[in-house]
Amino acid sequence: MKTRRLGLVAYEPTWRAMQAFTRARGGETADELWILQHPPVFTLGLAGRESHVLAPGAIPVVRTDRGGQVTYHGPGQVVAYVLVDLRRLGIGVRELVRRLEESAIGLLATYGIRGERVAGRPGVYVEGRKIAAVGLRVARGCSYHGLALNVDLALEPFARIDPCGYPGLESTSLAALGVRDSIDAVQQRLAAALQGALAAEAVTAGVPDLLGVS
Repeated sequence: MKTRRLGLVAYEPTWRAMQAFTRARGGETADELWILQHPPVFTLGLAGRESHVLAPGAIPVVRTDRGGQVTYHGPGQVVAYVLVDLRRLGIGVRELVRRLEESAIGLLATYGIRGERVAGRPGVYVEGRKIAAVGLRVARGCSYHGLALNVDLALEPFARIDPCGYPGLESTSLAALGVRDSIDAVQQRLAAALQGALAAEAVTAGVPDLLGVS
């Protein structure tokens, strides 16, 4: 798997680039992991309800093709887009979600933080507050979109939405939990964790055309 570190890049051109990559890839195309940050943006998934966007203000709202509801991206959040051929890897979407969550949980553990899953609510939580969101699109057996981990970003924009469709859901970040590591260091750790998770053999099979979570 090839890792690309893209820096701070606008959401919509990056999304379109993921679509183009997925359309053009063949059976021998190497998987890629894109590590990046976005300027402030709210993204609304295919099933997203505009009523969950409460007060966006000057922050743009982009309706995208991942599943799930609404989330926020901004500087200080590590975004990892996983462009993976699930058929070749031999896993399904639910297993991919599990591996993304497990990578974030493992990274948090290196900082002495206990990350958890919450039944029926994809992503990773710390004491009930969301620290990482997962949102995916699968087309022709290949994934794009991925994982967003809050490192050191302004959390106020999450109060302008119902995060992932849940009114009152609180968000947190590594910085809010006392971690003072650099964004570059967290990017490197997360990329390494994801590389390991996505290289491992799996036993889960079957890939639906679309499953989105946030």
